[in-house]
Amino acid sequence: MDEAFTTRKLLVLRKLTRAVADLLRGQLKSHLITLEPLLKPRMLYGEHIQGHGKEMVRGSDKYFRELQADFAAVVGARPFNISARELKSPFEVMSATLEMNALEYAYSAKTDRDAKQVVITSPLKWVFTLSGYSAGGLRKLLADRNRTEQDMKAFALHFLLVEALFTKQVGISDLLRQLNFHVVSEKWPEFGGLPITFVRSSVSTYRPPDDVIIESTEISGSNAFEEFVEVDDIVHLQDGFKEQLIEIVKSQAPELLPR
Repeated sequence: MDEAFTTRKLLVLRKLTRAVADLLRGQLKSHLITLEPLLKPRMLYGEHIQGHGKEMVRGSDKYFRELQADFAAVVGARPFNISARELKSPFEVMSATLEMNALEYAYSAKTDRDAKQVVITSPLKWVFTLSGYSAGGLRKLLADRNRTEQDMKAFALHFLLVEALFTKQVGISDLLRQLNFHVVSEKWPEFGGLPITFVRSSVSTYRPPDDVIIESTEISGSNAFEEFVEVDDIVHLQDGFKEQLIEIVKSQAPELLPR
């Protein structure tokens, strides 16, 4: 094992990482509870959602046209390959409840002597999905030979809805950024052009050297490993609001700033 990572240091890092992750996850959940009324598909698509009623939502026609285009592009390509690509109005939303889970990914740890497939958790990067439509659920569906086009369309739609909720309503992502959380959209090769929506902390995490990962998992008897919190990020956290105010003072009355 890397000499910089003694057993004692690993225990300290693990305990610290989980304490930080618990705090930040709790803060993010609290912020999202406040924002919950805005994080509903009806806030964007209004009457285009089945059962919504006739209440008009400003911009809903534009948002729906964009959703139609994105939907057609995603389901018409791999791994979906569906010929009937049109999303009609009103469309059905089966779930409007957001769920957040720490990102997990497969990783091949290698040294000169060993190699091991490991499942890595990034505890400060959370995947957002709608209840019943997780990345794991989609993975299982795509592997199922008896899957239906309707089920695949439903998964594609609900992933697209999550991305739209966080990215079309710019105020939400701006507010989260001021609170040191950042909305990120990624595409994984296994899901083609389908966007996966994350919220990550300004505080990052890292993987130690592969020999540390392999030895740690051998000791624990598990193929799972959790990244460690980057303490330097905590030390160098910046207050965006404070910086904006200081810039105003610098431009208007720099002589008033302390030397």
